[in-house]
Amino acid sequence: MDRAQLLHLGIPVVAYLLGSIPFGLLVGGVFGGKDVRRAGSGNIGATNVSRVAGPFAGILTLVLDAAKGSVAVLAAARLTEDSATWMMIAGLLALLGHCYPLWLHFKGGKGVATAAGVFLVLCPLAMFSALAIFILVVIFWRFVSLGSLAAAAAIPLLMYFLWAPHHAPPLVVIFGSLAISSLVIYKHDANMQRLVTGTETKFSFSRKSETPEKKDAN
Repeated sequence: MDRAQLLHLGIPVVAYLLGSIPFGLLVGGVFGGKDVRRAGSGNIGATNVSRVAGPFAGILTLVLDAAKGSVAVLAAARLTEDSATWMMIAGLLALLGHCYPLWLHFKGGKGVATAAGVFLVLCPLAMFSALAIFILVVIFWRFVSLGSLAAAAAIPLLMYFLWAPHHAPPLVVIFGSLAISSLVIYKHDANMQRLVTGTETKFSFSRKSETPEKKDAN
């Protein structure tokens, strides 16, 4: 086995370990002085960090989590001469690392920001189109989870139609996009249940975001 093959085999491992870095937990601890897993929704993602530690901490977490996906895909591209297969493998492993991090006993975030970072490198136009869908849904309904679900559901189609003019993406990109979309949607299972029952928390930049039940009680 030559050096190039060893580098290729190391891509999934490095991508997973990179994705496993719990930036939300670290940023929440620095700016909020709290373990975000024990406050708010208990999630280590940007939305909960924003609730617990403030908007700046939330935005910083968003950027860092997205960077994990982008860096993993960019590194794979550099090491494999832009192989779509290895880029998608790296992106998927970075997402798995974020959702199931080794350092937190495989209990991580929901993967929206990391997935966005992956697609930002693979197909910026598709990612920004999904971002537009996310923003519109959050503006109209104020549910970050609903915006995330809508964007995740749309991204496989956006990747297919916007990959390149008059060219469909490689099969590995099609199935990889479906896998990423499915994982993000799966990680939002509890949110979907709360959306159906009307108990999902609406987004607010305030650290003390109230649930519908609390508002009704007042």
